[in-house]
Amino acid sequence: MATVDIYTKAYCPYCTRALALLTQKSVAYNEIKIDVNPELREKMIERSNGGYTVPQIFINNKHVGGCDELMALEYNQQLDPLLNEQAKA
Repeated sequence: MATVDIYTKAYCPYCTRALALLTQKSVAYNEIKIDVNPELREKMIERSNGGYTVPQIFINNKHVGGCDELMALEYNQQLDPLLNEQAKA
């Protein structure tokens, strides 16, 4: 199974929607709350090549974007293959 990191903030409807999709698919994820740990915001921006809004989602350390991009992957039936890839050591 893939490794999923998702940067979030409380009260973010897009974060809630992305998390709900991952939960619906029974995907384990690492939620990184940048409102609780603001020092991690800079790391998020660096990892996402300038993405400063939340959520920022990474599958196997590959930046896939935010909620809209995650939903587009699901709609186009490209999300499951990504989630089924093994994380590279």
